[in-house]
Amino acid sequence: MSENATGFARDIDAAVLVRAQHGDMQAFAELYRVYGRACWQLALRLLGERQAAEDLVQEAFLKMMGTIRSYRGDAPFGAWLKRLTANACIDQLRRQRHVAVVDAEAMFAQTATTQAVPHEILDAAVLLAHLPARARAIVVLHELEGYTHAELAAWFGQSESYSKSILSRALARLHDIVDNAEPSSPQVTACPSR
Repeated sequence: MSENATGFARDIDAAVLVRAQHGDMQAFAELYRVYGRACWQLALRLLGERQAAEDLVQEAFLKMMGTIRSYRGDAPFGAWLKRLTANACIDQLRRQRHVAVVDAEAMFAQTATTQAVPHEILDAAVLLAHLPARARAIVVLHELEGYTHAELAAWFGQSESYSKSILSRALARLHDIVDNAEPSSPQVTACPSR
């Protein structure tokens, strides 16, 4: 296993994968040890709630246990598991009633914030929490995880222009929050640069 790699980029011994594909519970435990935190961090960024992220990781690993036999090794296992986790998050977002809103104007109107955020607590997690769930997911998947608008469109069952529109509005909202933050501290940490 690569000691310097982190998150989904970590390598896993091929023998562990073969054992997992044959149902070995110790191999599944090793996969969880290596990738569980990366799955949780992605789920937390997409869903915005710790408990929801924990529940989703359990769901993703159960799904992985049921589908690992279909893993052919065409891509690194971490990339395969990352996509499985992202898919599970998007499925969760689809199931949430308030995310069913397709109209971008209505989506952003539902979570409009009028309160200024103090600079000292302005970080990426706080900023992302000010976005509707679907917008947060699109920002994270596109800007942080590198998925294309075509991939996002397919995942969300929308057009690429929808994904681009949501991303544009979300980034504008984040910039507004940063621009209107209370100047109690001069330092803003981990805010989007676009």
